[in-house]
Amino acid sequence: MKWADVMYITGREKAILELVIKTSGKHTPLSIATFLHVSVRTIHRDLKNAEKILDGFDLQLNKSEDNGLVITGSDGDIFRLIQHLVKIKPTDISIEQRKLLLLIRLLDEEEPVKLIALAHELNVSVTTLGTYLDDLTDWLNNFAVQLLRKRGVGVEIIAPESAKRKALGSYFLMYFNEELIENLFLFSDDAMPSDDLILSYFKQRYLQVIDKVVNAKIVSAHSNLADSDYVGFLVQVCISLQRIEKGFSLLPDEVALDYLVDTGNYRLVEEMAADFSEKLNIAMEKPDIGFLALYLKGSKLQRAEEAYYDSVITGRALKRVIQHVSLQLNVDLTSDFSLFQGLIAHMEPSIFRIRQKLGSYNPLTEEIKKSYPVLFMAVSNSLEKEFKDISFPDDEIAYIVLHFGSALELRKEDISIKALVVCPTGIGASKMLASRIKKEVGEIKSIDISSIKEMQKLNMESYDIVISTVRLPFANIDYVYVNPLLSEKDIEAIHDYLGTNLRDLTRKGHFKINNGMTNKLTAYPVNVMPLEQFMDDVDDVQSSIRSVLDHLHVYHTRNGEDYRSLLTSMVSICFNWGLVTDAETVVMQLLAREAQGGLGIPGTSMALFHCRHKAVKDMLFHIAHLEKPYMLKGMDGEQMEVRNMLLILAPEYLNPIQLEIVSLISTIIVEDDETLMIFSSANEKMIRKKLEEAFFNFLQNKFKKE
Repeated sequence: MKWADVMYITGREKAILELVIKTSGKHTPLSIATFLHVSVRTIHRDLKNAEKILDGFDLQLNKSEDNGLVITGSDGDIFRLIQHLVKIKPTDISIEQRKLLLLIRLLDEEEPVKLIALAHELNVSVTTLGTYLDDLTDWLNNFAVQLLRKRGVGVEIIAPESAKRKALGSYFLMYFNEELIENLFLFSDDAMPSDDLILSYFKQRYLQVIDKVVNAKIVSAHSNLADSDYVGFLVQVCISLQRIEKGFSLLPDEVALDYLVDTGNYRLVEEMAADFSEKLNIAMEKPDIGFLALYLKGSKLQRAEEAYYDSVITGRALKRVIQHVSLQLNVDLTSDFSLFQGLIAHMEPSIFRIRQKLGSYNPLTEEIKKSYPVLFMAVSNSLEKEFKDISFPDDEIAYIVLHFGSALELRKEDISIKALVVCPTGIGASKMLASRIKKEVGEIKSIDISSIKEMQKLNMESYDIVISTVRLPFANIDYVYVNPLLSEKDIEAIHDYLGTNLRDLTRKGHFKINNGMTNKLTAYPVNVMPLEQFMDDVDDVQSSIRSVLDHLHVYHTRNGEDYRSLLTSMVSICFNWGLVTDAETVVMQLLAREAQGGLGIPGTSMALFHCRHKAVKDMLFHIAHLEKPYMLKGMDGEQMEVRNMLLILAPEYLNPIQLEIVSLISTIIVEDDETLMIFSSANEKMIRKKLEEAFFNFLQNKFKKE
């Protein structure tokens, strides 16, 4: 059989072949059916057609001992098959593609569309269309977008334009992320732009132009975006341009322009918009520019060592998150500064995305939850405790888990949680319940089944959790009460119990990391760091601390014309002392940083101005106490009264341990109410004493013996 004879392939057949190629031996017909949301009978029918296709490449479909599907044949033939699967277009489309076409159709209409017309266009029954609409309704609710169905009238989407763009962009990234990345990176710089549509929506020519413009501007702004963030931004730009072209405009009140117009992100998108106007003849209005500036702010990724600790409130919360996770896992991560750096660089955009409802897609979420369930629970618990006003979705939690996983050098969690199931309704029901628990709660590896009478003879200390389908008559036994059929609510209750008692479980030794890694991480484990490097670090820490304390200066001052003139005076003092070689340039950088977002510390009367610059010779910390307050923008974007201007300056190039000192100063300021009062007092003696205490504790923790 020749390839010409097997050119016709359905989307499901293609998906099956690609799945078997990627996960050779791991998938069975049952698991594929579950993955593709169809019956096993359907998969067996598709496999027969798939075998005919494989035959055209001299390949065979075989089963391993455990019923896993494997494609066998020469590597050359398998590679040839992969190449053809990439190129070929299925003769049908997937369910998600149909839903996408449905979403695009409804978003492009300003009037209701009849159900029969939509069903005909998608080549599905009205009943099937109803299922698609149910699914889309649930999806769109996450973005405050209403999908309305009126009998005799039709279907329509009601939402502001900004919400429609967010929803459509998120749908592409959630379900078609791989296709988007594949198409974007297949673009050749020398290839002529095509008018072909990608995923029935994106104009390839537009994406190619957008890619070049955005990449050039991002590089020129010295910014770094992760690949996923970069693709997400390109998608949103293209959606915006194509909807503008169709006449769908953002209203001025849909974007907080007053907050955005003076930011670096807005100016950067404004430059991009000028290029789009020239190259694609599509003009962006201010709301469109502001809308994309929000996306850029939510996706911008600083390198960890360049995080300036602008939001000291977030920094304080993250240090507590690290403490909570450490306590739950019985592993000390509080001295791991690289973990703190990575988290604070990630957290600011993450919180912004959540608050702006920009959506976030993490392709590794399910794998992370499966491989590291205990760490996932610990991080989730800690975030919920410290960020009470923010609800972190699983995709965002999974990203944060990766930071902790890196710090712990996780390979895979070794978990052996033991459960006792009390189910007096019969052995069959008991076994079914135990099987469901093992399937739905992966952390539980061992389950014993008991009656209430038998429980009294058991050693209850040997069990980590007791799950019962009846009320137990024992006041001294803590248990989770569930329905014998184990509902979603019951599964959630079991997870909640494990999360609440996580610290006790890890203390029992039922959770291990890194194949026997020690339970105590210290900054300098014995025989790991060379003596020379250790001594260099000690010297760096001592010289940095001495520099901060030697150049600490607290003074009362009269207000100048505005806070900028006062800031100039503060830097001039540093210049006169020989600590700064170019006062004007340093002031410009301080003001440029302030223009990107407020520097007032919410809940205080302080503003923290700070920068690293080559014109700064040594670390210094100055505080100016004002006669009258200035009105400045806070880190939360709100205006606030500032009576104390704090200035932290440092040389441009700092090693990790020197960066840690700078971070310590910025986070100690808001450690607790007492510390806030001290730094607001303008009492240099008290401030110096507090810094000395903090530095002393830092030294003790940093260089403690294992």
